[in-house]
Amino acid sequence: MKSSNIVINQRDNVLVVLEDFNAGDIIAVEGESIKIKEDVPAGHKIARWTIGENENVLKFGYPIGRAKRKITQGEWVHTHNVVTNLDGTLEYIYKPTKDKVIGKPDSDRTFLGYVRPNGDVGIRNEIWIINTVGCINKTAEIVAKMANEQHQDENLDGVFHYPHLFGCSQLGDDLHNTQKILSNLVHHPNAAGVLVMGLGCENNYIEEFKKVIGDYDENRVKFLEVQQTEDEIEDSLSLIEELVLQVKTYKREPVPISKLKVGLKCGGSDGFSGITGNPLVGAFSDKLISKGGSTVLTEVPEMFGAEAILMERAKDETIFQKIVDLVNDFKTYFIKHGQNVYENPSPGNKKGGITTLEEKSLGNVQKGGFGEIIDVLPYGGRMKSGGLNLLQGPGNDLVSVTALAAAGAHIVLFTTGRGTPFGGPVPTVKISTNSALAHKKKNWIDFDAGELLGGKDKEELTDEFFEYIIELASGKQRTNNEKHGFKEISIFKDGVIL
Repeated sequence: MKSSNIVINQRDNVLVVLEDFNAGDIIAVEGESIKIKEDVPAGHKIARWTIGENENVLKFGYPIGRAKRKITQGEWVHTHNVVTNLDGTLEYIYKPTKDKVIGKPDSDRTFLGYVRPNGDVGIRNEIWIINTVGCINKTAEIVAKMANEQHQDENLDGVFHYPHLFGCSQLGDDLHNTQKILSNLVHHPNAAGVLVMGLGCENNYIEEFKKVIGDYDENRVKFLEVQQTEDEIEDSLSLIEELVLQVKTYKREPVPISKLKVGLKCGGSDGFSGITGNPLVGAFSDKLISKGGSTVLTEVPEMFGAEAILMERAKDETIFQKIVDLVNDFKTYFIKHGQNVYENPSPGNKKGGITTLEEKSLGNVQKGGFGEIIDVLPYGGRMKSGGLNLLQGPGNDLVSVTALAAAGAHIVLFTTGRGTPFGGPVPTVKISTNSALAHKKKNWIDFDAGELLGGKDKEELTDEFFEYIIELASGKQRTNNEKHGFKEISIFKDGVIL
């Protein structure tokens, strides 16, 4: 008889198996024996008892959908016999809870960061090439490669470029979104110096882009329009030479942990995401917020079905209404394009054991812990104060990680049950939800939350993870995406391209 299973909440009528089971296996569930009716992969669900047709299927103590037909005890519970309960936009009532984590600045706990002249704090001392238009992606790549070959200094963490498709032939909100994301990257404190490279004939030409950037430090931000120079490579390298001199003036110094800003993201989820990785990140978020730090959660479509949990933690009724608008506006975006609002999770998520969007969302929102939600940011918005923020953005990994970095996150925590090598413009910490992935993909995974399935104490692992993030912020650790040069961006597109 096997006992490798988890009942997450006593209300649940399903349990999660921790290893592959075969038809006929007998498992022990809290003193009861259950016979498995069919082969069930690790991370998937079986029925604890008979679930009637149209009866809610409960996981995490909440409905994750309803049974299409009667499901008997020991049956595999998945997409073949469960359907979502979700449909269209909803109305919500403000029901605040007092059970939430509120930040209090902690001046005693510090990390080693770079204090910029405007008071912002960076955790890396990099030079970023931000091109205003996709036409010059390759030019920026060549300049970054040559600059890294020319400048080997222990106080310079590297010269990086971020290719993208946009900046020209865009209209309305699409152009504005491109400008906001690129502008926020220009302002990001992980970049000690920035070279803004433009072509000269694009919609987002340099003089127009400067209006979006606003105030900037002329010693830190340089501009080059490549159509106006005889040798753009040589002139770019000359400007980077000036930036390198600026970069060398910065030294790490102790700064309060309340200055740390962290993005929260999941991708390639599995049945363990809501049991290990996401709760671990949620516990980290609560701990950082309690010390005055900031976290930001996005992936709005993956809040659908769990949004009420977030709404009850709103700071006040104004923030509650902003969360309502955030959720319903994104549903309207789906409907406008003739798409099913709840066409999720992805094939990979389903293979990993996630059946419905409600199930994915109930796991997803756990990354926000129990923090009070202090602000709701539009796409391209930036964090203003300590606490838990929500950010408008899709679930797409590349787009959402870019948006989190552009919102000011120094680091992005990325939980995954299936793995991905992708990294954003800031250190992107890959947290495996199961230990098998951590062992298989050592060049991808930075931290193993799967230890929780092996009996590791959650508080102990949270403390270990917190200390790891402090070392990462202080430059004593590097993520795998940094080590292997996986630093990319992607920008949201909704409208017409000319």
